Amino acid sequence: MNFFLNIKEAMGSLSANKMRSLLTILGIVIGVASVIALLSLGESAGDSIAGEIESIGTNVIYILRGNNNEDVSNPKDLTLRDAQALASSRRTTEIAYVAPVFTGSSEITHSDRSVSASLLGITPDYQFVQNIAMAEGEFITTAQVDGRSAVVVLGPSMAERLLGRSTGVVGTSVRIGGYPYRIVGVAEAKGGSAFNNPDNDVYIPISTAQARLPRGGAPDRVQFILASMVDVDNADLAIRQIRDVLRMTHRIPPRSPDDFTLLNQQDFLAVAATITNVLTIFLGGIGAISLLVGGIGIMNIMLVSVTERTREIGLRKALGARKMDILVQFLTESVLLSLIGGLFGILLGWGISVAVSQIATRSGTPLEIAVTLNSVLLATLFSAAVGIFFGYYPANRASNLAPVEALRYE
Repeated sequence: MNFFLNIKEAMGSLSANKMRSLLTILGIVIGVASVIALLSLGESAGDSIAGEIESIGTNVIYILRGNNNEDVSNPKDLTLRDAQALASSRRTTEIAYVAPVFTGSSEITHSDRSVSASLLGITPDYQFVQNIAMAEGEFITTAQVDGRSAVVVLGPSMAERLLGRSTGVVGTSVRIGGYPYRIVGVAEAKGGSAFNNPDNDVYIPISTAQARLPRGGAPDRVQFILASMVDVDNADLAIRQIRDVLRMTHRIPPRSPDDFTLLNQQDFLAVAATITNVLTIFLGGIGAISLLVGGIGIMNIMLVSVTERTREIGLRKALGARKMDILVQFLTESVLLSLIGGLFGILLGWGISVAVSQIATRSGTPLEIAVTLNSVLLATLFSAAVGIFFGYYPANRASNLAPVEALRYE
């Protein structure tokens, strides 16, 4: 029996039980659509996170308190003294700017509007480390830091939320934690998502933040320090220079581990890639489970078909059909069921991905979900494999029927 005759016979058998075949195909459709949509969602989430990390800047090194890789008890706080040492040391030739950051949160109010916001207490160098351009007004100045001035710079989205506009707001007074502050500038929009959106940031002088926001530890403690490199290609050298200076200021003995952590963009990207890969595998596994359920439906329908067509199988064998002919005939039917379901599942998975992408965009979290060729091939090949795997047992059972017993079957 040739290939085209097998296809014709399979189509005739499936069309004889349209509703039963349709319901079986539906299980495969749902399974394939789930695999494609969930894999696409996982990969797109990974791309989005990586894009947000890259938007921070490729030449920034994060300096954090503590060391998760070593057993360090009572690590010293990072302080303004550490930042000043890094900025002034002759050893740090690969460091362009150093920006200590003190963080906190508070209510910001203006007129009858109130917004909960995270505050960043910063120095003027923060503008250069993070490449912040001003839409109007000026950024925090050295004089304002030295004088503990009650001034604030807003991201454009925060200005819109608080004042209803992001232009013509310089000189306006707002209250942060009950204290009056004067807006001295609004940053240019950078864009972002829920993971990282600098347009919602609120900047105040670091000295003001340390005086008015809750704090503990050393008097000049900061949460973290940012350092921008002169040349991103010399990142390893820059990290070594920072480590040498901080070990000296923290008075760490030569063989003792660091009580701080240095991270650059590649470290963040590696962690994000690990997390998103696990997420993608997990989501793909959920889709694969639904596809296996569809495969069980194929096995069920094929077993019923073998039982109903026992006399037909016996007649075919009596007329000279070989065991392989019967096996291939029923395998063709099961694979055809899974491939038809796979084709419609690809279309449904693509539609779901487009719908999720549009919903995410409208909700303010841009997420470009694209159906990749890898996910389509994986789902298609897996659906065909499901058809073969779950169709083999019924097909083998049909091919092993004895002709005489099959002809006598009622």
